[in-house]
Amino acid sequence: MDVTIDAMTPEEYVQQKAAASGSSFYYAFMFLPKPSRAAITAFYAFCREIDDVVDEAMDPGVAATKLAWWQTEVAHSYAGNPSHPVMKALAACAGGFGIEQRHLQAVIEGCRMDLEQTRYLDFQALERYCHLVAGVVGEVSARIFGQTQPQTTDFAHRLGLAFQLTNIIRDVGEDAMRGRIYLPVNELQQFEVKAHEILNRKYSDRFVALMKFQAGRAQRFYDEALALLPAADRRSQKPGLMMTSIYRTLLTEIERDNFQVLHQRVSLTPLRKLWLAWKVQALGRI
Repeated sequence: MDVTIDAMTPEEYVQQKAAASGSSFYYAFMFLPKPSRAAITAFYAFCREIDDVVDEAMDPGVAATKLAWWQTEVAHSYAGNPSHPVMKALAACAGGFGIEQRHLQAVIEGCRMDLEQTRYLDFQALERYCHLVAGVVGEVSARIFGQTQPQTTDFAHRLGLAFQLTNIIRDVGEDAMRGRIYLPVNELQQFEVKAHEILNRKYSDRFVALMKFQAGRAQRFYDEALALLPAADRRSQKPGLMMTSIYRTLLTEIERDNFQVLHQRVSLTPLRKLWLAWKVQALGRI
């Protein structure tokens, strides 16, 4: 039976939004205390709403208008007047977990970049995009999980970057169908891979070499992130470690499959994701 938005509470709405995404993040939420779970679910639902604007809109002008609406909605919400169920749910917990307006506006700005550019000249340019759509998400998540040490923010930023690079590697084929290539232009040139080869989803030894380079960098960022996590926050940041286990396993699967990502979206089964998350929860290690 269909349930309209009006029939749902804000909390029910964000729960449904988060669960429907099928994202790996959902498995890390399951082990959180109720207040933290409510906060991360609301924040994740917000991220999904913004991401969906870009992914689902056929007209970039319409998407830009919707993102502008969200910018205004966020500002109104922090002035005490939320209207969307997601912002109502977030408003109930933002103060208690240090979720600031600048965080939400950064996520919107990152998604706006998807409307304005489909290529990145070098990794420095790509890294700025990754910071907005993933590093900031990591920063907010760390706060919700119970961060106590300032250095944990650096861990969260670096981990978010590693996650986003893994997503980029996984989604090369899907992004190509939308006319987007997130792999830096100068690195395509370095490995002599032409943009039209990716857009037409053609494999080659050069493409595999390029992807090995991308995967190696992502793996280094995972290692750097884990080295930045203070021991005092290791327990509170278990959800981030669960995500690390799931995402690194996915990246390893893609590497093992020799980067067959142009014609398919490689994924882990829900049961495997749950198992990886439970191992971190139960054993405390990746």
